[in-house]
Amino acid sequence: MTNHRPKHINDSPEISAAAGKLQAVLGARPERWLMVNVATQSLVLIESELIIRTYGVSTAAAGVNGAAGSFGTPPGVHQIGRKIGMDEPVGTWFQSREPVGQWPGDGVEGEDLILSRILTLVGCEQGVNLGPGCDSEERFIYIHGTNHEGRIGEPVSHGCVRMSNADVIRLFEEVEKGDPVVII
Repeated sequence: MTNHRPKHINDSPEISAAAGKLQAVLGARPERWLMVNVATQSLVLIESELIIRTYGVSTAAAGVNGAAGSFGTPPGVHQIGRKIGMDEPVGTWFQSREPVGQWPGDGVEGEDLILSRILTLVGCEQGVNLGPGCDSEERFIYIHGTNHEGRIGEPVSHGCVRMSNADVIRLFEEVEKGDPVVII
């Protein structure tokens, strides 16, 4: 049996830099926070300065861009605004943040569906991801499950952070409204 000790955030230059950004924007580093790394297509859950878990994600095909209409994944510090979908079955299909049924599994493959759970993102940086022309909440930027699980690890979304349905459900259970999310 192998003993796997969680790594400290200082073991990763990217996470350490994101922690510094979080400190600068919010004035503190909370106990629990998330980092989305666009370069590695990953989402890292951090608790007590330790890397607890890493998930594969899919960010925007248009790259990092917070501008309205850019279809980019917005950079910077955000907070989870709402948790939507508690107790819904895996594969629940959401439209306008409301469940509309189960994903049929075919006939909608070309669409970017929002499935299983939604974590809405609220920007914390004026002019970067908050305010006129760049507001993440007004752009409906989420962390959510997808019908394109086979493309996790590739930047192909329309701006949101896509996760596998099982992973977004697990993450949903691990985080709370208000938890920070740093997108680098």
